[in-house]
Amino acid sequence: MSSKARLSKYHKRVSVPEDDDEHCWKEENGGVDARYLKSVKSPRDAQDYYRQNMKTLDSFPARRMTLQREKGRRQAVRGPAFMFNARGSNLTAEEERFLDAAEYGNIPVVRKMLEESPTLNVNCVDYMGQNGLQLAVGNEHLEVTELLLRSENLARVGDALLLAISKGYVRIVEALLGHPSFAGGERLTCSPCELQDDDFYSYDEDGTRFSPDITAIILAAHCHKYDVVHMLLLKGARIERPHDYFCKCADCTEKHRKDSFSLSRSRINAYRGLASPAYLSLSSEDPVLTALELSNELAKLANIEKEFKFVAHPNCQQQLLTIWYENLSGLREQPIAVKCLVVLVAALGLPLLAVGYWFAPCSKLGKVLRSPFMKFVAHAASFIIFLCLLVFNASDRFEGITTLPNVTVTDYPLQIFRVKTTRFSWTEILIMVWVAGMMWSECKELWTEGPREYILQLWNVLDFGMLSIFIAAFTARFFAFHQAMKAQEYVDENVHAADLSMVTLPPDIKYFTYARDKWLPSDPQLISEGLYAIAVVLSFSRIAYILPANESFGPLQISLGRTVKDIFKFMVLFIMVFLAFMIGMFILYSYYLGAKVNSAFTTVEESFKTLFWSIFGLSEVSSVVLKYDHKFIENIGYVLYGIYNVTMVVVLLNMLIAMINSSYQEIEDDSDVEWKFARSKLWLSYFDNGKTLPPPFSIVPSPKSFVHCISKLISLLRCRRRQLTKDVELGMENSKSRLNLFAQSNITMSESHSFNSILNQPTRYQARCTLNRNLDTLHSPHVLPLFSHTSFSYSPGLCEKQIMKRLIKRYVLKAQVDKENDEVNEGELKEIKQDISSLRYELLEDKSQATEELSTLIQKLSEKIQTS
Repeated sequence: MSSKARLSKYHKRVSVPEDDDEHCWKEENGGVDARYLKSVKSPRDAQDYYRQNMKTLDSFPARRMTLQREKGRRQAVRGPAFMFNARGSNLTAEEERFLDAAEYGNIPVVRKMLEESPTLNVNCVDYMGQNGLQLAVGNEHLEVTELLLRSENLARVGDALLLAISKGYVRIVEALLGHPSFAGGERLTCSPCELQDDDFYSYDEDGTRFSPDITAIILAAHCHKYDVVHMLLLKGARIERPHDYFCKCADCTEKHRKDSFSLSRSRINAYRGLASPAYLSLSSEDPVLTALELSNELAKLANIEKEFKFVAHPNCQQQLLTIWYENLSGLREQPIAVKCLVVLVAALGLPLLAVGYWFAPCSKLGKVLRSPFMKFVAHAASFIIFLCLLVFNASDRFEGITTLPNVTVTDYPLQIFRVKTTRFSWTEILIMVWVAGMMWSECKELWTEGPREYILQLWNVLDFGMLSIFIAAFTARFFAFHQAMKAQEYVDENVHAADLSMVTLPPDIKYFTYARDKWLPSDPQLISEGLYAIAVVLSFSRIAYILPANESFGPLQISLGRTVKDIFKFMVLFIMVFLAFMIGMFILYSYYLGAKVNSAFTTVEESFKTLFWSIFGLSEVSSVVLKYDHKFIENIGYVLYGIYNVTMVVVLLNMLIAMINSSYQEIEDDSDVEWKFARSKLWLSYFDNGKTLPPPFSIVPSPKSFVHCISKLISLLRCRRRQLTKDVELGMENSKSRLNLFAQSNITMSESHSFNSILNQPTRYQARCTLNRNLDTLHSPHVLPLFSHTSFSYSPGLCEKQIMKRLIKRYVLKAQVDKENDEVNEGELKEIKQDISSLRYELLEDKSQATEELSTLIQKLSEKIQTS
């Protein structure tokens, strides 16, 4: 074949695109410029072209374009770290090529440059301050990382370690820990801010990837990397427990003076690491005890300073407002008048809204009623109605107002007086319904939150006490009415006269015909009325719970609450002083009963009354005067009484007033923060699901409640059935194993027969009996030798440490299995991606070598053609 024909054939293999773009001309021909080949006149021209363009990596435009496209995709994915489109201006072409190869995992190029380029700076960084080691670690190139770790004077190894830990690259972490810089283990316990003068970390005040106080072990604990935590612990790394919050050592004082925020952040990071399950389970011999001690310590720290300012921050308040008006987004921007109108309509239409929610809880109306704002309005309206019922129930005894008929009118001569006066009115029946609804709501809240969390909220204690007193009052009232009805039945059966005044009744029956002034002090009716009065007072005090919702009354309610706390603190000292003088004055005057001007101090009751009212200036000085000429006793009484008044009135009362003023001033100085914090607590109580309908509408279960109960019952029955099946299977397996044990140890026939009966009829009770018997069998001298040469061992005296080690091992294994199951797809995809990337560069390297060989063959072929 002639050279012209061969050249014509070669031209046919070249694709010449219509577009004039240089990249298109080159890319469609494997990196060869088709326009240049079109002008080739001889094979020597083609040979010269290949010689010129195959010397360096840049001679492969297609490969270079592929790298650029891949690089662009990576930059787009990595986001903020690549917000610029150019490398640092101080990078040479060689350094830029080195960083590209390290970032994309080009193993041949990295190896070649490290071996053949003596001027290469392996610590060169890109515009984001990342060197080749960080780029290789960040893209999970293990082979490139291992190549770079062989270099001398390698910088930023600590940053690479933190990056590998955060991404969970365990093999890279293991390779990094093998670097000579970690040989001693000292650098593992130092944070970047402690190694500012070293190139081990790239500490930068402008901002780093990790917090400057983060160490490798803390970061691994935060990320719950069990393998990494174990490796670091073997290297000697530990998380140091922070100093006491009020520590005044030189180190803490200096850190607090320079940057208190950084100190607080470092303490939080350290405690997060200490509380990590990975660190607790691997670093402590008794993780349970360590966790309890750490929990106690953190609970004490949490009570040192409450996060008032954080909650009152505008960002937090904005988010809380958004949740507060959930499903009512348009109401938030409405004026106060519109909001008041909505509240009024919701309060008046509460029964209709409750009926609508019963039958359509998932409708639009149900969603509106489930919003926190509407739940608050509904509960507040319900409680206001309850208070109105209490007022209306007492209005019959207001002067000039009559709401009930006169029960003392003798319309029925044979009806006893007590029956007329103890009947329940319609308002009292409604009050009882409301009390029942509120008690049901409190019981549900107690069941949901648990006794401990329920008691910690003082409003819950007040509610429960108020409702308990109401129930006790109504119970005593029912008992009194029941006794009166029994007396009325006796009168109806045995008295046939026209008037009860003409009949002689038994004393126990006649007692119920007496007027109130002749009732016994222990009468259930009187006890009921006293308890009812206390409950009414507590009910009205419950209004303070909803006052924080208002900006004007909220700070006043907070001040009142703080004042009550101060009074309780003051009561401790007050009671001690009061008891001391009360007992002393009683001992002094108890012998003079009837020999004093008045009865003060002659009994314990009189001593209490005299000293208590003396605080308010209502007791007389003559309370200490005697009728006898016992001046010594009288003078001692004067002195003690005077000291008491000075101590209580002048000192303690003024101290209490000062405490109250101080508390009020503290709240007044920061009233906005205090009020927003209290309002947020009120809002949060309505954010949880449930408590949609207020009392007494919550008593009637909705269809949704029936559905929930049925579904829970079905699931409970299914769990019960599965548990019974497992117990039966356990009994079957244990029965079979015990049969084998008895066969090998020559157990008697009677025992074997009873065992077969268990095997034939396995029940849950028999399965448990079988399991217990198997354990007893393991202790028998006939069975223990069977396991002397096997891996099975049973030791009844297992020590606590062995049990704890087994528990830790099981927990760690389960945590690792769960983590692997959660991340199996992502991990496999990453591994496949990296394998493909490495394979691509290996293929490109093979292609480069093949191209060079092809160039050599073309040269030899052209020489032979010329010679021929």
